[in-house]
Amino acid sequence: MEQFEHVADRLTIADVLHSHCRALDRSDSALLRACYWPEAAVDYGSYRGPADAFADLVVSALTTSYELTRHCIGNTLLSIEGNRARAESYIDAAHLLPGGEREMRFAGRYLDLLEKRDGQWRLLHRQVVMDWSRNTPISDERDSEAFGDLAKGRNDERDPLHRFLAVAP
Repeated sequence: MEQFEHVADRLTIADVLHSHCRALDRSDSALLRACYWPEAAVDYGSYRGPADAFADLVVSALTTSYELTRHCIGNTLLSIEGNRARAESYIDAAHLLPGGEREMRFAGRYLDLLEKRDGQWRLLHRQVVMDWSRNTPISDERDSEAFGDLAKGRNDERDPLHRFLAVAP
């Protein structure tokens, strides 16, 4: 039973980390807040402080500065000790600048402290570590002949995800 609980904890922590990425990319400050405990803090370099205030600040900053963002985490190493866990996750974030002519790529890591309370895991602290970043011109092909008919991602409630989630399985 203990091994099953350990696997369940790891999967639940992964869900928290992935939900955080979704919240950033879909500009969902409520979902972002749900990833953190009320007293949680973050260290994003230019902002160090309560995660609750960070949720609105980062959503506003991302929607103002970029057309779209895409945060992908991988290579997550977890250490779980009782009701606390430490995670190091590699982050690869792509940011499409307004007009779709430039892309800012961020490569770094999230150093997360999580805590389990009443069977629920959430972030207690996050520090972002930058490994490198680049800003490059791109050729936006969203409306090209090859991709013109595909549904297009958005950073608001008009993203196809919301309609998909609203339909009963």
